[in-house]
Amino acid sequence: MSDPISIVQGIVLGALQGVAEPFPVSSLGHGVILPSLLGWDIHQNDDYFLSFLVATHLATAIVLFLFFLKDWIRIARGLGRSLRDRRIDPQDTDARLGWLLVAGTLPAGILGLALEHELRDLFASPTSAALFLTLNGVLLLAFERWRRRAPAPGDVRPAADGDARIASALTWRQAIGIGTAQAAALIPGISRSGMTMGGGLLAGLSNEDAARYGFLLATPIIGLAALYKLPDLFGGAGDGVRGAALAGALAAAVTSLLAIKFLLRFFETNRLTPFGIYCIAAGLLSTVLLAI
Repeated sequence: MSDPISIVQGIVLGALQGVAEPFPVSSLGHGVILPSLLGWDIHQNDDYFLSFLVATHLATAIVLFLFFLKDWIRIARGLGRSLRDRRIDPQDTDARLGWLLVAGTLPAGILGLALEHELRDLFASPTSAALFLTLNGVLLLAFERWRRRAPAPGDVRPAADGDARIASALTWRQAIGIGTAQAAALIPGISRSGMTMGGGLLAGLSNEDAARYGFLLATPIIGLAALYKLPDLFGGAGDGVRGAALAGALAAAVTSLLAIKFLLRFFETNRLTPFGIYCIAAGLLSTVLLAI
């Protein structure tokens, strides 16, 4: 009896996850659509596929955390200072950024626990994912249309300056709103990074700062969700896919790192528009191909 996911399939799906998670194009949507287009007998609600996704998501979260390790060290120290002093010093941008991330993480985590299975069951088909991928593209174009400021050469500054700008620019309501919007990524086809980056643009962040904030905000959600489900990978649901999961995780780690580096440089001067056009084109084409 063959394994439900082969090593080659695991590498392809892992590499795709690693690219599509940081990119605003929906990793889950691509992970649902691609197997159907290639004729693979893999479905998003299969227990073994969900166990496989745990490994690739955990790999992506680890890469995100290590890439922004210096930021997280500053944020952790800031949170520690605020807990020690029982207040957030207005001048302590690291502490404020830390609590903004907490404010954005809690609603997404609560909604994820409450709605994940219902949304997966409701929008489980590849055709549904293709339609929502098209909608994701429309939303990306809308974010660009309604953004509060255009890219400027002076936006490119050291990371610490970016964190300070994020902390000073975002209000608590905006942080909660952007974090809540992450829950839309539970629907295959809607991008977590697209929602957070778009929310940052609407709040007045620069391209680069919106991407940076989106990556920071995604790290605990992706990582904690993967850790929460990690026992499934080592239980019965992981039988036959652990080798593919390891291969997929390694592929996801490599492509995630490359994607993050590319995006932070790309967003120094560019916009979400190309990704919006891609999602609309890919979503419509996939809808037609799946119908055929």
